[in-house]
Amino acid sequence: MYQQVYEPVANNLALSAIVAAIPIIVLFVLLAGIRMAAQWAALITLAVALVIAVLVYGMPAGLAIDSALFGAAFGLFPIVWIVINAIFIYNVIVDTGLFDTIRDSLAGVSNDRRIQVVLIAFVFGALLEATAGFGTPVAISGSLMAGLGFEPMYAASLALLANTAPVAFGGFGIPILTAGAVSGLDPMELSQMVGRQTPLLALIIPGMLVTVMAGFRRMLEVLPVVAVSGIAFAGTQFLISNLLGPELADLLAALVTVVAVIALMSFWHPSSEWHFEHEPPAAQRESFERPPLGRTLYAWSPFIIIVALFLIVQIPPVKAAVSSTQIAINFPNSTVSETTGSPVVPWPGLNGHVEQTSPVVPKPTPYDAVFSTNWLSAAGTIILIGDIISLIFLRVGPGRALRIYGESLNQLKWAILTIASVLGLGFLLNYSGMTFTLGLAAAATGVLFPFFAPIIGWLGVALTGSDTSSNALFANLQKVTAHQIGVSPNLTVGANSSGGVLGKMISPQNLAVGTSATGLQGKEGDLLRLVLKWSVGLTLVMCIWVVLQAYVLKFMIP
Repeated sequence: MYQQVYEPVANNLALSAIVAAIPIIVLFVLLAGIRMAAQWAALITLAVALVIAVLVYGMPAGLAIDSALFGAAFGLFPIVWIVINAIFIYNVIVDTGLFDTIRDSLAGVSNDRRIQVVLIAFVFGALLEATAGFGTPVAISGSLMAGLGFEPMYAASLALLANTAPVAFGGFGIPILTAGAVSGLDPMELSQMVGRQTPLLALIIPGMLVTVMAGFRRMLEVLPVVAVSGIAFAGTQFLISNLLGPELADLLAALVTVVAVIALMSFWHPSSEWHFEHEPPAAQRESFERPPLGRTLYAWSPFIIIVALFLIVQIPPVKAAVSSTQIAINFPNSTVSETTGSPVVPWPGLNGHVEQTSPVVPKPTPYDAVFSTNWLSAAGTIILIGDIISLIFLRVGPGRALRIYGESLNQLKWAILTIASVLGLGFLLNYSGMTFTLGLAAAATGVLFPFFAPIIGWLGVALTGSDTSSNALFANLQKVTAHQIGVSPNLTVGANSSGGVLGKMISPQNLAVGTSATGLQGKEGDLLRLVLKWSVGLTLVMCIWVVLQAYVLKFMIP
């Protein structure tokens, strides 16, 4: 039995917190300072954390390695399992040529650049974030806008600015599911909390995109589109995240917003089209005709099928059936989680071998380590079933499908290593006690901590490039600190994710993706200067919003 200690350095919390922060500092320096590839930075940081856990915290080496393996296993299932199957169907759409139809269905709504930026950067980017995430929205929407004639710097910056409000629910809810697993909080309650924070951003982002590109006065000329897209997305994201959970919040929000904007454009158009000054005269511009309805629905069918499956699984009898241990493939010692109702299995060598102590808990308490084995009800499995149905519907043969799946795995090999390493690091920090040391130190800010909670998430995403990674690192820190200062951990853990989405646009990885997608390699610094003020400004808005929820609008906390 390893009994956690939270002041291992001279029985001094401040000194212990400095030592506990070393792995996080190392990760930040490697990523932002040296600009090392994320997978190698994560592995080196994991090695540093293992040394500190064993030599400073006194954690047995076997337990330290086992806790890192536990985190890596969670990174592979369900996180990587979701990512692989989501990227696969996206690649199928590209391989079949249907991506061009999706592009034309969006660009063909209007030739006005202001409306195109809302549809492509905000709405279509949200759809890509919902199904793929991990830089895909910036790469695809940025290159798409550049291809349509947007100035490359604007195409890159607008793609980055738009990739905010959807991020917390990206990849079928991966960041929320990760935060729940790391912190031990109910993912549904976290979904509800974040769903009462990020819709505020969704209301702001469409108008901000047009204002950055064309100015405030020109934005007012397309206010109906700005208002409809913001309200439709924010409203749907709020409802789905609060009623169904995190998996479909972005996907349904994007689909509803597409329909709402297209419906609006069927009877309303701006008085004049707006274009960049560098563009040729109207007679020489390329225009995009909207594809026939049948082909449009055919191209969008994989997303429609996946949404339908997720909705079917939410029906109580179906949900109970797919979560049942009787029809799932499980280990002999599987039990049912009291929190999720899904089958879980104790992690060998770790469960029951770590004990939390005061002041984190009132009395010594075993720190559970159970691995979810909900193979059938996992979001990645549901996506895969939707993928298979889509393959049949799109008439993609087994050989072609296997080739695309193999290409998808190869495309994601470094991302898989990064996810597994970062989750291993997060779990090691938790089980060794380092996270709790940092949480106790952060509690020194007292009543001001809710203001800083989004900033912690913002810093995490700014340097790791991933809301999922930021939640893996800091979700438990946010929870521990919340308990210490007497506020709801749902609020602070949710704020970590909601604040984190605003660090996405300034992360080195996403800046590199943005410049690469628009032919601006080497101009990352220029792009950073363009988006930094918006990132900081929106983060401060989120900080104020979280403080209001903590002390004034307490009814909003689940």
